[in-house]
Amino acid sequence: MASDASMDALVSEQAEAVMAALEKAKVEISHRFIGQSGVVDLALGAILSGGHALLVGVPGLGKTRLVETLATVMGLQSNRVQFTPDLMPADILGSEVLETTANGSRQFKFIEGPIFCKLLMADEINRASPRTQSALLQAMQERQVSIAGETRSLSTPFHVLATQNPIEQEGTYPLPEAQLDRFLVQIDIGYPDLATEQDILLATTGYGDRQAQRVFDPAQIIAMQELIRRMPVGQNTVDFILQLVRALRPEDHSASDQVKDAVTWGPGTRAAQALILMCRAHALLSGHLAPSVSDVIAVSQSVLAHRMSLRFSAQAQGLTVRQLIRDTIDSLDRKGAAA
Repeated sequence: MASDASMDALVSEQAEAVMAALEKAKVEISHRFIGQSGVVDLALGAILSGGHALLVGVPGLGKTRLVETLATVMGLQSNRVQFTPDLMPADILGSEVLETTANGSRQFKFIEGPIFCKLLMADEINRASPRTQSALLQAMQERQVSIAGETRSLSTPFHVLATQNPIEQEGTYPLPEAQLDRFLVQIDIGYPDLATEQDILLATTGYGDRQAQRVFDPAQIIAMQELIRRMPVGQNTVDFILQLVRALRPEDHSASDQVKDAVTWGPGTRAAQALILMCRAHALLSGHLAPSVSDVIAVSQSVLAHRMSLRFSAQAQGLTVRQLIRDTIDSLDRKGAAA
């Protein structure tokens, strides 16, 4: 018991230091990405959890600027790939070229692609073909790539922060379901409110542009990711995560009639894993050490929405995945209150 107590004290001490540093990081990010603190928290949470994030929004809302700023503040060496219809997998992963050496002999040499970095910005990822999009699958899940019969490990940490235009726009391809599931969170970026938009105009159209400063380095990122996994989660919170995920699966007996009628397929076990990691990160970013049900609810939309699909009949009636998640959470809250 004494050992457990000392471990809890160590985690608490480390968490206090991390929370102070995260507040400093948020301030630095706000110098270049103004407002929308919820978006910033979700992006930071994805990195703290060791995962990848998909940023969705119309052009001109600062998605690329946010990713560039995060790379600077988190101290992660980054590469940017602009996804276009003619982009090929080798343009991301790299390829072997035949090289002539000084003595005249020839041999193949592997030229690393931009994926060999610590943070890959996949800009407008849904403008590339599905074949090119899926080149990221192995890298995102296993942190390695197989090229020319050889498996090559990626750096640690490794994160993909992808931006996506709404699929209703011309020249876009929907991301495969398997790849969507590899993104820990989908972060929807909407239009800023009036006051925020005014601050953006004044800050970005004058002389000069304020720069963000580095707060962390890769070793500190890894340490924070380890800390997240050591944070204890109460049984009540774990139970809520399991109830929520299972209630959104149309095959499960706990699913409501609405879910059974509206959902084609629901979130899998990876969604529950993502929820437990992100609720820990959200708790840390909010300044407390004990993740709670409120932390799960705060991140549930971003973790679950892209891991579900609605039937056409439900979409025709105006139902959205996010509304369905809200309804399911409300139903679980009512059941909990009744119990």
